Amino acid sequence: MGDYPHEELAVSAAVAAGARRRRRREIEWPTFLALAGCYAVWAAAIWWHASLTLWLAAPLAAYCVALQSSLRHEALHGHPTRSLAINEALVFPPLCLMIPYRRFRDTHLRHHHDSRLTDPYDDPESWYLAERDYRALPAPVRLLLKANTTLAGRLVLGPPLSVVGLVRHDIRAMRAGDRRIAAAWALHAAGAAPVLAWIELSGFGMLTYLLAVAWPGLALLMLRTFAEHRADPEVARRTAIIEASPMLAFLYLNNNLHYVHHQRPRVPWYQLPAVYRAERERFRAENGGYGFDGYADLARRYLLRCKEPVAHPFLRR
Repeated sequence: MGDYPHEELAVSAAVAAGARRRRRREIEWPTFLALAGCYAVWAAAIWWHASLTLWLAAPLAAYCVALQSSLRHEALHGHPTRSLAINEALVFPPLCLMIPYRRFRDTHLRHHHDSRLTDPYDDPESWYLAERDYRALPAPVRLLLKANTTLAGRLVLGPPLSVVGLVRHDIRAMRAGDRRIAAAWALHAAGAAPVLAWIELSGFGMLTYLLAVAWPGLALLMLRTFAEHRADPEVARRTAIIEASPMLAFLYLNNNLHYVHHQRPRVPWYQLPAVYRAERERFRAENGGYGFDGYADLARRYLLRCKEPVAHPFLRR
């Protein structure tokens, strides 16, 4: 080929073009755009809250808190780049202020062991308790946890219960010498610093932010997670499919199609609907038809009615 340098150049150009196309495919631009929009809307809502009025600024910022939680979920599953460090940096500032990214990452990846889903001890995202642990609780606490099994209760009680549970667990672990958890909280504090500074400089008010933005933002997240999993002897029947409205589907980055996500955890959020549509009947058959026709359907059934017991119904250990 040395006798035909123009051919070598043509081959090199073709190889380079192919490499550029592969890189473009590897960089998930919809996720970058979602990240940029999330931070821009959050920052604007906080900074111009007085002009927008709190009644508009707070819901906008709360929506962004929930959206960033969805983007953090994408990051830990390897999106929008192939670099875990870059993905972590993109979601580094914790808009909710209360959940360290690395703690979410570690617990959520453990949660993806489907054979352990809903297990009170082995699934860190399970809301069930072992029966003996539940019976050992004081009556007022049992009543509180029972209220948390209704959708209304989960939206109000779920955020503080989940944060307090995580903090209590992590304090015990750090006292026992767990440096990994200590490092996660140290990084969380560093990431929270610019968020706190923006809130302070804007005059929004920290207490107002916690009550009107962070708590409602986590409540929106609780709406998604409320029915994601149920206790069932068959593993495939433990994970839901909720056919949400476009606004909520985007907020959750299509993670409402939760069974599909558990089956294809590496598929980026914007491809999940196509995967679901292509194999809808199979997915719904595999998960036993467990799901809802949107979150209004979920609210109609369980807003004030307990969805499931607090004590796990069949894991008795």
